[in-house]
Amino acid sequence: MATSPPPKRRRKNAGAKVTPSLPLLPPVVVFAHGAGAPSSSDWMIRWKELLKNAVGAVEVVTFDYPYLCGGKKRAPPKAEKLVEFHKGIVKETSEKYPRHPLILAGKSMGSRQKGSKDGMCPLEKLQAVRKKIKCETELYVVDGGDHSLKVGKKHLQANGLTQEESEMNALEAVGSFISSCLKP
Repeated sequence: MATSPPPKRRRKNAGAKVTPSLPLLPPVVVFAHGAGAPSSSDWMIRWKELLKNAVGAVEVVTFDYPYLCGGKKRAPPKAEKLVEFHKGIVKETSEKYPRHPLILAGKSMGSRQKGSKDGMCPLEKLQAVRKKIKCETELYVVDGGDHSLKVGKKHLQANGLTQEESEMNALEAVGSFISSCLKP
């Protein structure tokens, strides 16, 4: 009895185009200032560098909304105008850093990190806004922190912390959240 030759094996996905996975590029951060101080404020300059290191960013892009330009301090316009300007900054940044993950961050009006003693934004109100946001969010509350995340001396002493340690804890939380979002 004659035996037939074994059937030829076909490769799985034969003819399919295989795209090698690209290494994840470091993120780029667009970091917006708050309503009362420009991107050149001491706080923004310091936190720009801290954020860059915390998330391993290729760049932290800061900018000033038009209402703060020209040397005259004015109240911010309606949110819609700010959002349109912000979108333009995001678009420019995305074009400059293609394929880099994009992170939006900010202080106060520009985004949010939260101090537990921040009188400018009640935590309940912030939680309600977060529920409406469609992308992944996380809130880290700086225990005893005010609107600029500054913790009172008595609170720091009672908890055995320094201001720098409190800020490093916040940055660690930011870095951890970003890392979890960027996992392939």
